[in-house]
Amino acid sequence: YAPWCAACQQIELIWESFAKESEHLGITVGKVDVTQEPGLSGRFFVTTLPTIYHANDGVFRRYRGSRTLEDLQGYVLERKWKAVEPVAGWRSPSSIMMHGMAGLFHLSGWIRQIHSYLTGTLGIHVWISYAIFFLATLLIGLFLGL
Repeated sequence: YAPWCAACQQIELIWESFAKESEHLGITVGKVDVTQEPGLSGRFFVTTLPTIYHANDGVFRRYRGSRTLEDLQGYVLERKWKAVEPVAGWRSPSSIMMHGMAGLFHLSGWIRQIHSYLTGTLGIHVWISYAIFFLATLLIGLFLGL
């Protein structure tokens, strides 16, 4: 979820109720703020919000059903998750490829922080910041090419 996401805000009360009922269901329910954990959103290849995953014994399945409390509980109680295709091995959050994707999301967050520092704190014009990143990318590419 993300704090600014309208769809996330819509299901917040339902999700909190589901979390309160989780002990009776024999599961653990959590939520992750993708603005605070960009690496994790990269690992799970989150492209829409909110995104719900079911994890059991290291096998991940994306929940695409209705977002009502009854449907969420039924998904677990009636073991409807068994009929859902697991996330493919190469896209699994524990795969090497998704570790790399998480690294790219961390890198993008780091670049955003540098850009904010250059433009906000130092008062550098946005286009000059872009030029600095362009030159840094070019120099890093040339260095790696050598």
